[in-house]
Amino acid sequence: MPSMTLDHLVYATPDLDATAAELERLLGVRAAVGGRHPGLGTRNQLIGLGGRSYLEIIGPDPDQDPPIGPRPFGIDELTAAALVSWAVAVDGIDAVVARARTLGYDPGDPQDMSRRTPAGDLLSWRLTPPQHIGHAGIVPFLIDWGSTRHPTESGLPLVELVSLRIGHPDPEAARKDLTAVGVTTIPTAKPHPDTSAARATPTAEPCRDVAAARFGLALDTRPRLTAVLSGRCGHVMLS
Repeated sequence: MPSMTLDHLVYATPDLDATAAELERLLGVRAAVGGRHPGLGTRNQLIGLGGRSYLEIIGPDPDQDPPIGPRPFGIDELTAAALVSWAVAVDGIDAVVARARTLGYDPGDPQDMSRRTPAGDLLSWRLTPPQHIGHAGIVPFLIDWGSTRHPTESGLPLVELVSLRIGHPDPEAARKDLTAVGVTTIPTAKPHPDTSAARATPTAEPCRDVAAARFGLALDTRPRLTAVLSGRCGHVMLS
């Protein structure tokens, strides 16, 4: 089976600068400018998570004309920042998509994407369409960087990814589709600590109970991702 690993978490926001400033206050590191996504009406900033993994903070780009269609990741409907999706990096994206389809999950047809870094370097990659992701974002989309330079190779500011928790009302149904895209090592976790009173407005907040957010797939009232990051100023939970 083609190799794969966590590539990035997607933290979408209606106000990129404000969200990046809030994360800087909570984590103690300033996100690096990523670039613009021409035609999509978005831009991003990045924080490294160690290795070839990173946090993408993505929001509207006021310097672009409004896109023809909706911005990705439901950005146009957001009223606050939210951890909306994640991506796994693969080698040979077409083979991974074909395999997933034989297992009953369709990630969508890979698309060609590109953007320029602040230094003017062109980054090119292929990914399955984020709007095609299953279970409201808890099944990751696939990304294949090919021979292009990975964003983490540009010296991103670093924080630690302590945990990534996947919640779903039917964990076994979610596990089936996660397995289809090659995510096979997520253990079963305890129900989310605030399952009975899920927040209506996902946000970043200080996290004092790291043990309550162990890595795994858990029963929850709705599909959602929860990540705990550790920076210079302590632990922060994103959901």
